[in-house]
Amino acid sequence: MNFEDLFWAVQVLAGIGLLVTAIAAVRFKNLVSAVIAMAVFSLILSLEFYILQAPDVAIAEAGVGACLTTAMYLLAIKNTTDEEVV
Repeated sequence: MNFEDLFWAVQVLAGIGLLVTAIAAVRFKNLVSAVIAMAVFSLILSLEFYILQAPDVAIAEAGVGACLTTAMYLLAIKNTTDEEVV
């Protein structure tokens, strides 16, 4: 197995991982689980950017997409209630 075969194998696995985590984020009923799925999506996407030789974009995606956005969503979920307004 040469480098090009390994490159395409990682590309396919990353694409499948992105699809699975995107579908999971949409289908989860629990909001915390959906946010975690979005964070995993962002981490896989940052790995994809790094593989495609864009390390600056990968770092930005990991920092903002995976860390900061996830933290903001989790804080928003924590500060809301499950009450319905009639």
